Parts: sequence; C-alpha cells; structure tokens
Amino acid sequence: MQKQNPLTKIELEAVRIIRNSLVHKGSFPTVRELMNELSYKSPRSAAVVIEQLLEKGILKKKADGSMQFRDIEEDETFRAQTVDVPLLGSVACGMPILAEENIDAMIPVSIKLAKPPHKYFFLRAKGDSMNEKGINDGDMVLVKQQVTANNGDVVVALIDDEATVKEFSRQGDMVILKPRSNNKKHSPIILTRDFQIQGIVITSIQDL
Repeated sequence: MQKQNPLTKIELEAVRIIRNSLVHKGSFPTVRELMNELSYKSPRSAAVVIEQLLEKGILKKKADGSMQFRDIEEDETFRAQTVDVPLLGSVACGMPILAEENIDAMIPVSIKLAKPPHKYFFLRAKGDSMNEKGINDGDMVLVKQQVTANNGDVVVALIDDEATVKEFSRQGDMVILKPRSNNKKHSPIILTRDFQIQGIVITSIQDL
C-alpha cells in the first residue's frame, strides 16, 4: 500500500476540529464553522482544506454526499490525535455530593480512549470508596456517556440529582451500586428506582 502524503499542521488541526464536532455535536462542522475555528476569513479557504483531506484519503464521501473518516485505526498519522473532553466538576466516591454541570475545563484526550462518535466527559472523583478499582480521591474519571450498564461495570449514577461512582450490579428488580474499597466504612447502595446511569467509567487519571 502506497504511503500517503503527511498532513500539514492546518490539516491536522482541521481533523481535530472535525473529530471534536463529531464527539460533541454528532455531526461534521459546516464549512463556515471550520472557517471560524481555523481563523480563516473566507469559507473557500476552509473548503480547500476539506478538499485536501478528501484527496489524501482522510475523508471520503458517502453515497448521499455526506462525509466520513476512512478507517484510520492503524494509521501512524492519527495515533496521537485527540478530542477535547469537558471536565464537569466533581463526583462522589463515598457519600454522594451534588453533581456540578458547569464545564471547568476542556481536556485533550487520545482518540484511542475517547473514540468518536461516542460522547465523553471527565468528573473529578472525591473519596476512597473505589480505590480498589484504581480510582482515588482527586483523580479525573473519564466517562463514556450511556444510560445502560452490565454487571461489573463501573458507572457514574445520578441519585436525586447527586452523582456517585460505583460498581453496577442488577439482581432481579434491584440495582446494587457497590463500593470497591479497602475502607470498610463504605456500604452498597440498594436501589429500585429514582436513579439514572450517566455513563461507564473508561479509565481514571491521577490527580493533575
């Protein structure tokens, strides 16, 4: 297979912008949105970048005229590519605390972890109720947004507008949110209703 021409800095930046749009909006940016993000003054300049990505095989057009990325899983050019993931305050690992919905920061994350087109967010853990799963007080927890979970998944659950990180277990009509800690003061939370799964924990990053 012939090796493609390397991407320019502008093309790499355009790829990052497109990936962020796919992750956070679920769609490609418009030419004008790409123009604004690249600080261009003309939509034509942004359109030229898209044409270059098409020519290099990074993007391809589908039958309906819309665009998508080609399969780049093994492409060296993209192994260090990132998307911006929002940090949304703190989450309780122990006694639940009120979940903050404001975005504290945007953090670049490798697409090997935050895989488009799924949506992700960070929350900062608080407490030691999940330290046997490697989630410690102050760690940033990367969460893939979804509303379902399998037994054994570590989830972010919302209970009466408060968020907590626990191991998910369903037993009949009950859901048990289990702590995984060497601190034995923590007890399981047993629920039948009035809770909502916010996502599945992908990994945690030590306090930065």
